[in-house]
Amino acid sequence: MAADKVQEPEVNLALALEHGLNEEEFEMIKTRLGRVPTFTELGVYSVMWSEHCSYKNSIVELKKLPREGEHLLVGAGEENAGLVDIGDGLGCAFKIESHNHPSAIEPYQGAATGVGGIHRDIFTMGARPVASLNSLRFGSLENPRVRYLLDGVVRGIGDYGNSFGIPVIGGEVCFDESYEGNPLVNAMSIGLVEAGKTVSAISKGIGNPVIIVGASTGRDGIHGATFASEEISEESEAKRPSVQVGDPFTEKLLLEASLEVLKTGAVVGMQDMGAAGIACSTSEMTAKGEQGMLVDLDKVPAREAGMTAYELLLSESQERMLIVAEKGREQEVIDVYEKWDLHGVVIGEVVDTDRVTYMKDGEVKADIPAEHLVLGGGAPQYIRETKRPAYLDEVQSFDVNSVDHPIDHAGTIKKLLNSPNIASKKWVHEQYDTTVRTNTVTPPGVSDSGVIRVKGTNRGLVAKTDCNGRYVYLNPRRGGQIAVVESARNVVCSGGRPLAITNCLNFGNPYKPEVYYTFKEALNGMGDACKALNTPVTGGNVSFYNENPNSAIFPSPIIGMLGLIEDVENHTTTPDFKKEGDAVLYIGADRKGLGGTEYLKVVHGLTTGDAPELDINFEVKLQNSLLDAIKAGFITAAHDLSDGGLSIALAEMAIFGKLGANITVNGLSGSQHEVLFSEAQSGVIITVDQKDVDTCLAHFKNAGVPVIALGEVNGTKLVIEGMAELDVEEMTEIHENVIPKAMEA
Repeated sequence: MAADKVQEPEVNLALALEHGLNEEEFEMIKTRLGRVPTFTELGVYSVMWSEHCSYKNSIVELKKLPREGEHLLVGAGEENAGLVDIGDGLGCAFKIESHNHPSAIEPYQGAATGVGGIHRDIFTMGARPVASLNSLRFGSLENPRVRYLLDGVVRGIGDYGNSFGIPVIGGEVCFDESYEGNPLVNAMSIGLVEAGKTVSAISKGIGNPVIIVGASTGRDGIHGATFASEEISEESEAKRPSVQVGDPFTEKLLLEASLEVLKTGAVVGMQDMGAAGIACSTSEMTAKGEQGMLVDLDKVPAREAGMTAYELLLSESQERMLIVAEKGREQEVIDVYEKWDLHGVVIGEVVDTDRVTYMKDGEVKADIPAEHLVLGGGAPQYIRETKRPAYLDEVQSFDVNSVDHPIDHAGTIKKLLNSPNIASKKWVHEQYDTTVRTNTVTPPGVSDSGVIRVKGTNRGLVAKTDCNGRYVYLNPRRGGQIAVVESARNVVCSGGRPLAITNCLNFGNPYKPEVYYTFKEALNGMGDACKALNTPVTGGNVSFYNENPNSAIFPSPIIGMLGLIEDVENHTTTPDFKKEGDAVLYIGADRKGLGGTEYLKVVHGLTTGDAPELDINFEVKLQNSLLDAIKAGFITAAHDLSDGGLSIALAEMAIFGKLGANITVNGLSGSQHEVLFSEAQSGVIITVDQKDVDTCLAHFKNAGVPVIALGEVNGTKLVIEGMAELDVEEMTEIHENVIPKAMEA
């Protein structure tokens, strides 16, 4: 006990600054406590007031996003994840979160524990995870370090998810130099629960026992939340201990035990131990229940000797949960976890105060009003200075006609197919188990969205992660709008009706006015689109400080869109050409503008121009009419136009279907390069059986959506009349081998 006292340094401003707090915050702590905090208390405040836990620089803006909708059962910030009603007495819990900083220095464990953490958010609510997705960003594949990061991240996601037994049904992988020193690893989980059978992350009931369950607590991950709230630097490599270590087999046991224990009726509240560990779960549950908690840290199962109160509270060791049980029924809870070979230990109780009090060695090590610590409560809330970045005027006024556009369109299409952003991600997807649990309808890489069937019903869940950071960089507000509408369009192209979104907001340092301007504008754009589409925000994650010594990443508000297919067997739609003779049609807006395109980047080495054009009201009309057409049964294939524009969408449909097509684009307005390569929004290519062409034309005309006949599916070549002729087999060879060849380097 005396030794423990000696180890605690004197708390002063210098120590507070080392913990990531600023002078104003240190003074705030002293004022609220009425004294200088103990060393352990300083540690608790530092993690709970970190950006990662408190959202102190973003919460004011996040509250402006639309958070209500007809299908919403649990909204943003209410629980560990959002929950929407999907009918048949079922709710779908879903959420996306980042694990960027840990993955930058320890890619395997960083990605693996990101997957584990997001699944725990789902089953903590009582929902069984049924699918996962991810959104990954890296620098150039020519860089050996990037290839090392990609390999480690993909193996980490695959090994953890495969062992845990949840299929990966979708995702995206993008490459750009802006992510060179700061990759993005965003993981999404989807779960199902019977309506009314969810559990809350709450602590209440004076005298009720507090039980820690799952794995033991070690020194891994201490100050992980603080580490995630600072820029990556040359010193970051020394912070590997801040990266957690995951065990998917223990997590699988924890999942089954947790779902079983809820059936006992003995559980009052349950909370995942993610960022900030015991400190976070105890304070958040306590603040929500508005009753205090007394915790004896000597009772916490520790896997390392001599752990201090500070270490036990801040450890982010994985596969742990906190449960508040009904008094007298704690043994029922413990018995379930012990049956699954997991710890179940009473470490405290709910008390009649407003504080979290932590004991060790018979002494009070920390005693803090819970409300001081939590998001939306006493944690600081800031509105940072904004300044419109000077570069925006320059890029948005760029004349795309000032560059020499090559006339070899076939060669340009091949160049685009050779871009890692457009190329097949089969090398990635093959490392994931995409069909475990046998519910997968469309796995990743072959469709606009991932689709799984909901067993026991006719329904299917559709999910997509999406964002083009280049667009947000060039036009923050429109880029935010496009991130939402494109993810929704992908869901519709798969036959689903968009319901709601979760988001992972990846930006640079919020203390830089230009970064904060971009953040606010991107959120405004997301809000515009969500309101128009009636897809409320159910929650998510903010990840600031995504910078390396050279620059910030492209601002990347990743959208996780959830949709519902009423008849999964008959309405699920894929993008591949189905049979010779099918008519190929284009529906949507004019193909105008080359700003921000993959074409400009790949062919000219330019990231410039304004973001692609978008009319949100027209987009809503397009999506509604397309979904109606799919339900009517006359659409045989549908594919969204995105990276690479119309030419790449056609090429992908041919590659996926192993069939060619004869196409004419005379009916589309714009220059040849715009028609082929513009990424203007609100465009979809569909195929229709010849007998249904007149019905299709009439349908979209009545809906006020332009529809243009392009040609028909035919042969083994993609022929764009007067512009390009490409062999489907050759395109496939290019498309599928880009990443494997790069990873062999």
